[in-house]
Amino acid sequence: MTYNLKPEIPAARKQISTFAALKKLLVILGDEKKSLAWALVTILINSSLSLLSPFIIGYTIDNYVQSGQYHGVLLFAALLLGMYLLALLTNYLQTKLMGGVGQRMLYKLRNNIFNKLQELPIAFFNENKAGDLISRINNDTDKLNQFFSQSLMQFVGGIFIMTGAGVFLLSINLPLGFAALSPAIVLLLFTRFVSPWVKKRNAASLSSTGSLSAEIQESLANFKVVIAFNRRNYFRERFNKVNQENYNLALKAGLANSLFVPVYGFFSQLGQLIVLAFGIYLIMAGNFTVGLLISFLSYIFNFYTPLRQLAALWTNFQVALAAWDRISYIMGLESNLDILELPAEQCDSAAVSFRKVSFAYPNGREVLHKVSFELESGKTYAFVGPTGGGKTTTASLISRLYDPTRGLVLLHGKDLRTYPPAERAVKIGFILQEPFLFTGTVKENILYGNNDYGTLTNEQLTGVLRESGLDSLLQRFEDGLDTKVLNSGETISLGQKQLIAFVRVVLRKPEVLILDEATANIDTVTEKQLEAILQKLPDTTTRIIIAHRLNTIENADEIFFVNGTRIIRAGSMDNAVDLLMHDKRES
Repeated sequence: MTYNLKPEIPAARKQISTFAALKKLLVILGDEKKSLAWALVTILINSSLSLLSPFIIGYTIDNYVQSGQYHGVLLFAALLLGMYLLALLTNYLQTKLMGGVGQRMLYKLRNNIFNKLQELPIAFFNENKAGDLISRINNDTDKLNQFFSQSLMQFVGGIFIMTGAGVFLLSINLPLGFAALSPAIVLLLFTRFVSPWVKKRNAASLSSTGSLSAEIQESLANFKVVIAFNRRNYFRERFNKVNQENYNLALKAGLANSLFVPVYGFFSQLGQLIVLAFGIYLIMAGNFTVGLLISFLSYIFNFYTPLRQLAALWTNFQVALAAWDRISYIMGLESNLDILELPAEQCDSAAVSFRKVSFAYPNGREVLHKVSFELESGKTYAFVGPTGGGKTTTASLISRLYDPTRGLVLLHGKDLRTYPPAERAVKIGFILQEPFLFTGTVKENILYGNNDYGTLTNEQLTGVLRESGLDSLLQRFEDGLDTKVLNSGETISLGQKQLIAFVRVVLRKPEVLILDEATANIDTVTEKQLEAILQKLPDTTTRIIIAHRLNTIENADEIFFVNGTRIIRAGSMDNAVDLLMHDKRES
């Protein structure tokens, strides 16, 4: 399965049966067999006690109450009290066991989903909203947890009690038993036909909840822009529209979910009415006793009460299945950036080579067409051109954020696809225009992903920075390495964020360093500091600069002009300026 995950795809998938979905759902509980087994034992004991109670009550009425033998009544009353206390204990144990199973399942499932997302390529996240993915990790997994911790054993226990009650009903009096169970056949057919519709309504509601989460996430992430352009009304209208859609779908799902309870309640009361009328007739005919009728009514209650509860539990089950559909779809995705087997050694002096590379984004036009060039080790190369010309795409192909549609990208003569991700990340550094920082400290962000220095203390790291001539940069931070970085770096300036990004890369000593407009939005002083940091890189490092501003590429060894699916070797700065001016006149 490819990495694409668009809203319309899950709806177009082949529908699987409820039984097949349940089997897939139970796979994630493979490590919980022991807890589930003990929980099953407790629910079977609890259910057995519930089934024995009506029989004991009916026996006591026929043999002791009617004959006035009250010592027998007290004896069996004490027996019932003991049974009820044991049922209370088993019910507590069942709740405790399944609560633990549900929480452990939730923990593992969220970890598995997050780890799966880590395996998927960047194109997946370009095509799917972060808010919807967050909803799948938080909301959908919680629906599953609620079902396992609260509903699953009730579901199993209800089925066991219903089965046992049905056996008792048929064994006490076969004609009366069949009459009592006849409404259940109608309920079975009703459930069989209505369940797919209910599941579909719940799936639509969950998807809408994901869209609502995505809208909130997008609005909050861009709140500065909303304020700057005074577009509160626009985003308020967008939110109201999505919220209204979510309300409508949730209302429809709620109505669908509430359909089972009244229908099941009606047929339960109908079954009790049938037993009462038919039972009185049998008593009048001398074929039945009062005690048996009371037992029969109790078993009818034990049969239809769990059935009514199962109606609500079945709704929870449909919600859980809809949530599992959304989760299992992500779990079944595989990255299309496969690691190829390493071929025989190839000799190539170039650090990076493009060989007839073509690339197009999904459902988009071709950005590059049969592009070929070579970049030598230790040199600085600049890629210039208009916005949308393909500069960032070229950089993304070099760092293997994407694979070419056709052609080959080579790193030191080897197909880039043969490098494991960890090795590729060490060899290729990538600095973006707006680097992302994690909540933590400056030290944690500098050492992010650095296996060589990851365990260093503050003093040891300061020594490493001093040896690299980078320790003076710590003066830009109030608390040095312990300076707090909060909310993705919003508490520090863009210049400070870029300093951290540059130091992070320089410490890794990459063989290829890509700077994608990395100095476009910072002041001249900071830019000079960043240039000084780059001078600390080994002489063998190949520098690739993506830029609009010509002053940032004036020291490049060679300049390439990128536009119109082509990459042209511009040569000198003057030629690059001419190409840019010509392109502006053409546009």
